[in-house]
Amino acid sequence: MSSGPVTPNFSWGPFLVDRHGAGSNASNITAPSGDIPYDSLNRRYFSENVEFNRFYMIIKDWVKSRLGHPVVRVELDDFQILTAIDEAISKLDYHAPDWCTQLAAFETVAGCNMYEMPSFIVNNFRYAAYKKSLLSVPLAGQSMEMDFFIKYFQDNFLFQDFAVSDFLLMKMHLKSIRKILGREGSFQITNNKYLMVYPTPSFSDQDSVVIEYKCLNSDTLHHYFISWLQRYTLAISKGILGEIRGKYATLPSPQGGAVLNGPALIAESQREIELLENQLLSEIEEPAAFTTY
Repeated sequence: MSSGPVTPNFSWGPFLVDRHGAGSNASNITAPSGDIPYDSLNRRYFSENVEFNRFYMIIKDWVKSRLGHPVVRVELDDFQILTAIDEAISKLDYHAPDWCTQLAAFETVAGCNMYEMPSFIVNNFRYAAYKKSLLSVPLAGQSMEMDFFIKYFQDNFLFQDFAVSDFLLMKMHLKSIRKILGREGSFQITNNKYLMVYPTPSFSDQDSVVIEYKCLNSDTLHHYFISWLQRYTLAISKGILGEIRGKYATLPSPQGGAVLNGPALIAESQREIELLENQLLSEIEEPAAFTTY
């Protein structure tokens, strides 16, 4: 019978941890993200006094300069630009490619199979390697597959009448056997917060869990992706600015009035967002893996 969820003590990982506190658990681990505040992304409260960190200030200054500041007045406050930056980072982070892969490891607790994960790990979770001790058989790695592989081709006279489908079914059957009788455990994410491992760790052994996840780091982010963040933030900001300027068609002035470009900014924003999202999917995100025979 497994106990309730616990916060694991991470034994390894690229973290900044308060070693003088209660240990390296989920509550005092800081994401290796540079100036990207994962815990507050898209969870902002309105404030007139917005403080930008170094990375956010770089994007903000670039966006305001492209909108004409300081030559012309830009009717955007800092909070509106802050929300646009958050949206851009969230978009890139969701489609982040494999070069931003991070690893972490922790030891299981006897009798417990549910572990609370930090938000920056569980939101970008890829895989967990958990080796169980139940019914494990100390065989040489890949030996069973190699025996079946050789036997299969011997029986088929070395590639004569080769049936890939039959060999694929055999490999799937082997994978099920290894899952049941081998040391490879199972896992699942629950409530976007907890990592559950199966079977429940026994009271006699402590097993390690290695986690693979994605995490952007503004300190090591490639300049091409910084440029994408700036352009996507600019596109969103144009839409916000267009909504503001679209409230009035003209502004009265001694020279007969000034015509505002609200509708044009909204159309330009939608067009640029579509182009940047297509670029994200085609050039930045890793393509789907496939195999040909």
